[in-house]
Amino acid sequence: MKLLILDRDGVINVDSDQYIKTPEEWQALPCSLEAIAKLCRNDYKIVVTTNQSGIARGLFNMSMLNKINNRMLTQVRQKGGDIAAVLFCPHGPEDGCNCRKPMPGMFNELAMRMKTSLLGVPAVGDSLRDLQATRAARAFPVLVRTGKGEQTLASRDKDWLAQVPVFDDLAHFADALLQGELDQRIAEFVDSSTRGPCPDSLR
Repeated sequence: MKLLILDRDGVINVDSDQYIKTPEEWQALPCSLEAIAKLCRNDYKIVVTTNQSGIARGLFNMSMLNKINNRMLTQVRQKGGDIAAVLFCPHGPEDGCNCRKPMPGMFNELAMRMKTSLLGVPAVGDSLRDLQATRAARAFPVLVRTGKGEQTLASRDKDWLAQVPVFDDLAHFADALLQGELDQRIAEFVDSSTRGPCPDSLR
């Protein structure tokens, strides 16, 4: 299975410090929908994992989140792509759940649902917590400069972050992935992950 995991806000759509609270506030980043369509045409199965603490904060409810995600799905499909599943965490940072990134709960649930290992599966995010959750699940972390990406780059305080590939946006990542530019790095990541203990990315 050619699986690919994407964060939502800041990777597919424009992020907001005030949260994406309505379908109208959901605006795709330039070329992100086309990138997803191109990946789908090359037999990649796309899954979105996203923290949505706006629910816990009372900014929107589950019904509204579904409407927001439906807007995303509709626009992706209009470009010829698809998203196989959207996994989300509705909890706040103080709730102590295992699904809110940087914890790997959504990734573990995805692996269980699809009955597959996530070892080496590319996962694209824009924040440190995206990369931490990815690494804890032994998936392959990728950073984009959109959303909080530049802020994440500026605060690289962990040695392993220097090894994370960085792309301007989802479209540039998709092109690199499809051209095989990441094959060697993913292979080396898988090899190092299988030879050592699960990395403590939350340390």
